[in-house]
Amino acid sequence: MIIKPCRLQGIYEITLSPKADHRGHFSRVFDQQIFKQNGLSWDWVQENRSLSVKKGTIRGLHFQQGPYAETKLIRVSRGAIYDVFVDLRPDSPAFGTWDSILLTEDNNKMVYISKGFAHGFCTLEPNCEVLYKVDQYYSPEHEGGVIWNDPDLRITWPILKPVISDRDKLLPPLEDYKRQLGI
Repeated sequence: MIIKPCRLQGIYEITLSPKADHRGHFSRVFDQQIFKQNGLSWDWVQENRSLSVKKGTIRGLHFQQGPYAETKLIRVSRGAIYDVFVDLRPDSPAFGTWDSILLTEDNNKMVYISKGFAHGFCTLEPNCEVLYKVDQYYSPEHEGGVIWNDPDLRITWPILKPVISDRDKLLPPLEDYKRQLGI
């Protein structure tokens, strides 16, 4: 398992090291010692699974606020996604900046996303299954989001007409979140 910091502070690309033989392969997807050696905190309380049937589905950009802000560990067990994270930490010099990573069932990558980021993804194949661990319980009163196509963020999604939930279509722009913070 190799852990590498990404461009945005608090985001880490994790590459698994599968051991293969004639039967298939084995991978360790979590190791407390390695996480600790790399300064990553964890206290996973939930593991969630999403299945997106159609290629071009966007889920997000979601986050939880306050005491329910989440650290996430994301991996793809089937298919491929374009995974996006947006820095929403008010004191961060990268506030409002986004980055992305390609996660596939075959590239052996995961992404660790620290508290204070909005997260979303676009499926690049049909029947994508995404697994993610979180370190806080879901709290509907603390959930938030930013609209996927916010013109201020200028995220370069790999699709122009996504499959998207009615709820996600109504998420506010980043400007609303900034007003909420008093920025």
